[in-house]
This record gives sequence, structure tokens and C-alpha cells, in this order.
Amino acid sequence: MSISRRTARRSVQILGVAAASSALALSAAGSALACNISEFSAEAKCDGSKGVITVTDKDASGTPATITVFLENNGADAKQVGEQDVTGSREGVTITFNEDWAADAEYRIHVAAGKDKDHLIVDKDIQGNLKTPSEGCSKDESTPPATPSPSESASTPAESPSPTPSASDSTPPADTSSNAPSPAAGDSNLAETGANSNTGLIAGIAGALVVIGGGAVFFGMRRRGANSGR
Repeated sequence: MSISRRTARRSVQILGVAAASSALALSAAGSALACNISEFSAEAKCDGSKGVITVTDKDASGTPATITVFLENNGADAKQVGEQDVTGSREGVTITFNEDWAADAEYRIHVAAGKDKDHLIVDKDIQGNLKTPSEGCSKDESTPPATPSPSESASTPAESPSPTPSASDSTPPADTSSNAPSPAAGDSNLAETGANSNTGLIAGIAGALVVIGGGAVFFGMRRRGANSGR
């Protein structure tokens, strides 16, 4: 009888040790799978010329969590950027908040995950606020190119307006073939020669008048002499 009792006691002891070991193992496993704030991370990135904030959940237990992002200003919440739910995994699950952040801005990322006896397993901020880079996503637009291309005004000379012709320019140039002044209208017949000239006719008439005048003088003198003789 004494041997049987001893054997039974030993069996009970062995079972107790095994149960305790199993409980410790389950407790350690549960602790390892429990959601933890250290499994969450945030980053400010660029999506083209727009900014975004990403939050990654690497909670292997897959505990559902709610992520809330706040813009900070002098240590206080300036605005709530957004709120999203995420269920993490060992590989990590990433969610994105569309936030066109400015350079050197600061954001607070809050994580609320799971429930344990009506209490959240995690209800904390990601350690250290998220600070954005010193250059915004649109820096390429504001930075001039290394070798500026010549402007259109420099490459293409502006067309100078055509000068308006003055009164003197609009007058046709004088005939420079002869510098002699043109004869007056009344003197034109005297300067002309050739078949169309009236010089011969005028000379003939003048000669006739001289002859007539001389004859008249001659006859007048003879008549006056005859009268005086009487």
C-alpha cells in the first residue's frame, strides 16, 4: 500500500509540474502575440507632388486597431487629419493618409487596439511625434533647372516696328539728272528751238514793223520839207 501511495503522489507531482510548465508556456506565447505599441510605425512620404502619411501595423496577433493622425502646433493638436482601422500581420499592413504636409511639420499618431476586460490593450501614441522632411514634395516645381533655357524674348529678337514714312519720304525724289532750274512758264517759248519754236515768226514781224516805222518816218520828213518850201 505504501508503494502505491508513493507512486500516486509522484504522479500528481509530475502532472502539477507539467501543468505549470504549460501555463507558463501559454502565458509566454500570449505575451508574445499580444498587440504592442512598438509594432506600429509612421512615415511622411511623397506621392508625386503631394504628401502622404503612412502607418504600418506589424502586430502578429492580428488585433484590430484604430489609427488617428493629428497635426501638431506648439505641442497641441491643431487639427485631426484622419482616422482609419487596420488589422496588422507579421509581415506588416500599411494604411495611407492623404495629407499634403509642409516641410518641418509635426504629427501625433495615436493607436487604440483590442479590448481586455473592456479595456484597450493599446491606447498610446507612437513614441516620438512624426516630423516631416525639411523639403516639401513640390520642391522640384520651385527649384529652377541647373541650366536655364533661354527665354523666348532672348532667343527671338523682337520685331522693330516699320518706320512711318514722313512727308519728305513720301515725296518722290527730284530729278537729279540736271541741276539747272526749270524755266518759268512764260519763258518756255523763248528757250525752245526747232520746228515747234516761234522765234522766226516773231523776228519777221519785228523786222516788218521796223521797215514800216522807218518808211513812215521817211515819208513824214519829206512831207514836212515840202510844206516848208511853199
